[in-house]
Amino acid sequence: MATLLRTPRRTLRAFTENDVDSLVALDGDPEVMRFVNGGRPTSRSAVCEEVLPRLLRRHPRTGLPGYGAAEDRRTGAFLGWFEFHPLDDADPTVVELGYRLRRSAWGRGLATEGARSPVRAGFTDLRVRGVTASTMVVNTRPRRVLEKTGLRQVRVVFEDWPDPIDGAEHGDVEYALTRSEWEESSGPAGRG
Repeated sequence: MATLLRTPRRTLRAFTENDVDSLVALDGDPEVMRFVNGGRPTSRSAVCEEVLPRLLRRHPRTGLPGYGAAEDRRTGAFLGWFEFHPLDDADPTVVELGYRLRRSAWGRGLATEGARSPVRAGFTDLRVRGVTASTMVVNTRPRRVLEKTGLRQVRVVFEDWPDPIDGAEHGDVEYALTRSEWEESSGPAGRG
């Protein structure tokens, strides 16, 4: 399994076909899925046919995976995943940051640690010029992670979702960070 990034407490590696059970467990937790689809579990067939193929996909221009499986460095336990992929297949310089973690990983700073490492790598190694992220306005924990990672709130948007979930009426908040903003706040060596 190819290691993508390491932090003091976790390893980010490329997904494999063997990750189905871990993904079924992750997406089967109603609390994990609360702000994704209202808490409904993702079926095993949907994980196999839709979720895993998306997580295995590599960007056509860079050849890099856009998602990585997060594992505890000490135990090797599956923690969830981090997303850092270009928004456009033709332009790999603006990327989206996201993550989904098991409840056992919540409240330990792993999301912030895990989000900072791809942002730093993106600006220092991958020639990224911008990072974006979004979540529901009412999803306060990920919003705090994005702020700790250096992203700033850009706007709140209201979309007409076909199957809205609780809290959708408050909208989604978009965050962004440019290379120059990151360099001003962190310096080219990166702060964390």
